[in-house]
Amino acid sequence: MLTIKQLADYVGVTVRAVRHYHARGLLPEPERDGSGYRRYGAQAVAHLVRIRTLAEAGVPLSRVHALLQASPDEFAQAVEEIDSDLRAEIDRLQRSRERVARLVSGDHLVLPDAVVDYLDRLRAVGVTERGVAMEREGWIVVAARAPDRAAEWATAKRQQIEDPRFRAVYLAFDQAFDLEPDDPRLLTVAEDVCAFLSTVKSPLGGAERELSEHLAPLLDSWAVAASPGWLRLMQLIEQRGWTGWTQIERTDRPSG
Repeated sequence: MLTIKQLADYVGVTVRAVRHYHARGLLPEPERDGSGYRRYGAQAVAHLVRIRTLAEAGVPLSRVHALLQASPDEFAQAVEEIDSDLRAEIDRLQRSRERVARLVSGDHLVLPDAVVDYLDRLRAVGVTERGVAMEREGWIVVAARAPDRAAEWATAKRQQIEDPRFRAVYLAFDQAFDLEPDDPRLLTVAEDVCAFLSTVKSPLGGAERELSEHLAPLLDSWAVAASPGWLRLMQLIEQRGWTGWTQIERTDRPSG
């Protein structure tokens, strides 16, 4: 006959595990002998081996008791169900691993590839890291609102930035971020922006208009508030007959 420690050592588990199996009702707890010790026989060893084997196979303890009492057919069916659950968990963990692996790629974790390519292109044409970071934050908002369309819109923006005239306007906006509201250079930027807008039939494409319809107020309030220079620039542009920031549109007439 074995003590609880001898039983645990014999089967290869801890004493704590044996006591836990007692508490869960998985392993019958023998009566104490005259010395006050619990003694375990061969049946307890075999029973504990079955419990350990099922537990190591990933079977939840909540199902172990039923499996120990199941008929061969019931056991086979239960094992098949457990296997299906384990495969589903493996798939979930694999997806989690893939997501963790994408952390090393930075922007790719939360943004479509087309958006990341657009951000890289902004860097290449001279947009400040601050400007790229603000674009990134805005695109995260866009992707959360319309994940299926974000890549399409980013592709359209990438095409826009390839236009030298639009690129000059974009860079002027970017550089105006750090200007004080009374800086005379803002007047030049406003004039240049409005001159460019006056030369194009539609400064924004249909896809970008759809974006603006849903998100322009949110993005405008966040971006413009980040810079007193941008706020003043927006006022100067409005005085010249244009309104908006994410989506700039012609008003009826310039204000005085």
